[in-house]
Amino acid sequence: MYWIFLSAGRYRRALGWLAPSLLLASVQAFGAEGLTFNQALQLALRQSPELRAESARVEAAQQAEGPADALPDPTLILGLDNVPVDGADRYSLSSDFMTMQRIGVTQRFPNRSKRTARAEGARQQIGLAEATKEATRLAVLRQTAQAWIELHTLDRQLVLLEELIAENRLFDKAVRARLSSGQGKAIDSVAPRQEAVTLLDRRDALLARQRQAKARLIRWLGEAGRQSPAGQAPDFAINAEQLLNSLHKHPELEIASRQASVAQANADEARAAKKPDWALTLAYMNREEFSDMAMLQVNVDLPLFSRSRQGPRIASAEAEWQALVSRAEAVRREHEAMLQSDLAEYERQERTLARQREQLVPLAKEKVGLARAAWRGGDGSLADLVRARSEWLDAKLKEIDLSGQYDQQAAALHFTYDHHGMVGEEQDDEH
Repeated sequence: MYWIFLSAGRYRRALGWLAPSLLLASVQAFGAEGLTFNQALQLALRQSPELRAESARVEAAQQAEGPADALPDPTLILGLDNVPVDGADRYSLSSDFMTMQRIGVTQRFPNRSKRTARAEGARQQIGLAEATKEATRLAVLRQTAQAWIELHTLDRQLVLLEELIAENRLFDKAVRARLSSGQGKAIDSVAPRQEAVTLLDRRDALLARQRQAKARLIRWLGEAGRQSPAGQAPDFAINAEQLLNSLHKHPELEIASRQASVAQANADEARAAKKPDWALTLAYMNREEFSDMAMLQVNVDLPLFSRSRQGPRIASAEAEWQALVSRAEAVRREHEAMLQSDLAEYERQERTLARQREQLVPLAKEKVGLARAAWRGGDGSLADLVRARSEWLDAKLKEIDLSGQYDQQAAALHFTYDHHGMVGEEQDDEH
């Protein structure tokens, strides 16, 4: 019941105090099972200081919209009129019947075209802030997705290496047992130990890369990024034709378009300066021994020198608008080229991964089987078997690495160009 009586300010402060505790609790909740892909995306959106900054900019632009076309504040007038400054009555406020105390107010009225242009500029500023926020949101999702996939890929490679290190111990025992039974050569005892050192070196290299990848994930998630990835990365359905058709909706293209629209509103306001503004003044004047007086005054601007004053401002604003229109077209072309390039790379990675998975890994595995059989039969050397095992490890690690690169490229395309179901929260039930 206590919360009912909190003021709005105290309520916001209370939420600010509770938010870190709630976030810590949520991190601990899925800490035991690891961090899934979608949990990472949701946390990134809630944690991102970049998104909070852009949300504040959107709010600032929205707050500025109302006053954009409002009238200027009125001006208060306080004064003394017709005060004598010489003679016997100098500086007297009551001796001369013309001396008056004045109080009044002046209200300026900018022309309608100028106010309309300012209102349109404010609306375009809101659109620009919203487009910038959307671009930032997608960048946060993209960077988080790629960091999670990279860490997930390295974890898979480390699991494989740990299995091979355990298998190497069994391999070493098998070689020693073979030597104890009088088979093989004494030099064969060195090969398993050399392989063990090589495996440990590769594990150390992967552990270093894992720490670096985890640091990148912590950059976007905070402490939650220390959790191990859980589950699998989603299988993004990349449709090249759809991405090309929806390219015009890209937030960065919207940013460029809104910037041009803001410049156009500024140019309209500059052109509106050629039309006169006006002001209305109302004043009341008090005299000591005579009747009081009132005054009504209208002031009208006279833009008589538009060629040297308003003209250059108009030309400058129009040139800025033309520059931003051209820049918007340049941004569109750049993103179209980037998309085509990214799609080409994605398709290449897909083919390379398929060959690695369907041909090279099975061939390397087959080679290990043949080398093992030859060694056990006395027709092959242990060095050939160790070399075959190393080649299989290379092929398998490369398959996992290619799979991670492929998933990262798909995530980049999805969170950069796909405007259908981009939000990470929408995929909560996948895992």
